[in-house]
Amino acid sequence: MTDTALTADATVAQHGVLLTDAAAEKVKSLLQQEGRDDLRLRVAVQPGGCSGLIYQLFFDERILDGDRTVDFGGVEVVVDEMSTPYLDGASIDFKDTIAEQGFTIDNPNAAGSCACGDSFH
Repeated sequence: MTDTALTADATVAQHGVLLTDAAAEKVKSLLQQEGRDDLRLRVAVQPGGCSGLIYQLFFDERILDGDRTVDFGGVEVVVDEMSTPYLDGASIDFKDTIAEQGFTIDNPNAAGSCACGDSFH
């Protein structure tokens, strides 16, 4: 290993968000449909919703100052610095059943949530 490789590894900040295999496969499928290999999955929290904070999950081509990234088998998940403490330990899954369809976030940091499941505090 060269000194450059050590420096590059040392500057990579990671987050505590987990992407399940099912979610990673769905993200890969969506990226293939888009025909883009330069996008990553960004997970964030923003003020709003009926419980105070709302999840945001979207594709992004940018890497911003303070972003933390983890690669899950070719799917890069990015969390901004402000959102990291709110999402530490959260798990993103993808469900495709009669009862549930879409991405779900199981967040141990959420003290409570609303009925829609998109907002928490």
